[in-house]
Amino acid sequence: MPDDHPGAALARFAAGLRYEAIPQPVVATVKSLFLDWIGCSLAGKGHRAIRMLESFAERMGPTDGTSELLISRRRTSPFFAALVNAAASNVVEQTDVHNGAVLHAGAVVFPAVLAAAQDAGSPGHEIIAAAVAGYEVGVRVAEYLGRSHYRIFHTTATVGTLAAAVAVGRLLRLDSQRMLAALGSAGTQAAGLWEFLGDGADSRQLHIGKAAADGLLSAYLALDGFTAAKRILDGRQGLAAAMSNDADAARLLDRLGTRWTTAETSLKWHASCRHAHPAADALLALMRAEGLQAGQIHHVTAGVHQAALDVLHGGVGEETVDQAMFSITTVLALIAVHGRAGTEELYGAMRTAPEVEAFRTRVSMKLDNEVDAAYPQRWIGKVRVVTADGRELESVVRMPKGDPANPLTDEEIEQKLLRLARFAGGASPDEIAVLIQQVRNMENWSRTPRMLS
Repeated sequence: MPDDHPGAALARFAAGLRYEAIPQPVVATVKSLFLDWIGCSLAGKGHRAIRMLESFAERMGPTDGTSELLISRRRTSPFFAALVNAAASNVVEQTDVHNGAVLHAGAVVFPAVLAAAQDAGSPGHEIIAAAVAGYEVGVRVAEYLGRSHYRIFHTTATVGTLAAAVAVGRLLRLDSQRMLAALGSAGTQAAGLWEFLGDGADSRQLHIGKAAADGLLSAYLALDGFTAAKRILDGRQGLAAAMSNDADAARLLDRLGTRWTTAETSLKWHASCRHAHPAADALLALMRAEGLQAGQIHHVTAGVHQAALDVLHGGVGEETVDQAMFSITTVLALIAVHGRAGTEELYGAMRTAPEVEAFRTRVSMKLDNEVDAAYPQRWIGKVRVVTADGRELESVVRMPKGDPANPLTDEEIEQKLLRLARFAGGASPDEIAVLIQQVRNMENWSRTPRMLS
């Protein structure tokens, strides 16, 4: 059969997914992930790159559209709302992540779905089904493309385009053939290279904004009958051929419909690249257990996986805040000095205080074979600490805070949301209280409301 291939099977699954088939624990997870994403987007308010994208949207798009710009409360078209809201959510580097896929699905799925749902007046249960479709397909495609893809390509930018397309396609009730076309159009636009890291450039925000907006574009085009490559995933000149040398086709349909990857998604507690989190948790646990202060630590060596070495900055020198998010020396210094590496600590004046800068010179990382072998299915944190009085101490964390096996509580999720909303003045505590109550009741919405008045 011409359509008997993994891409077609994924399209059939996404097109046919019904809210009633989604387990209730997964539904509850979606609502928490959605709240978490909104907080991240609000924290991007006022960031220089986001101001430029807002200005672009105002210049190119309508000023009285159907979809909401969370950070300004203005309205625009679904395309520009997806672009700006997604980009804003990637400013503080606290969006959710799936360990095995190394994909921040929420950063691309939710802005695209919210924009389309507000445009279409969709009921809440349809938003949930759409989001789950996006997560389930996106995670599997990212797992399929493998570690070699992530070494060069920003997976949330590349695969995120497909995840957003599937999510919006499900919201628009595309049939399986048009869903497959949405995947094809999204896949041919998939882009995003890690080269920006060394410059601390604005590309990170552009990557995520474009992934959400281009995914939405792909779904709307498919709705009108726009055609695209059917085998964009595994074709002779498709994504795997171009962007991977370890693609594993078995990952694409792995327990599709019974393994709910949405519920496997982790929430971030620290305001940094997720690759630094396991070591941060291990250092924090050791300092608490031993009663150590920063001044009592002579050196910290973090045992990491290869992807952390590829992505994280391990040196000491001039850093922008964006670079600091990807700096293990800064993240562990903030943990040691402040006891946390939150958005306030990262962006605050204390990040460059002498004590933090001095501690950064005492941090290094090296490849650990056990950690590397477990990655990406498990993100193990290891640190070896040499104290000022000559003791050698080790700490291992096998489930970082925020993983499904070590989850954030509802209270912690809501605390994080409040902190992120407060960080850039994105919303008041009263507005967040109303938002939380509204989202926790999402499945009962008859029509998608504005998130913020």
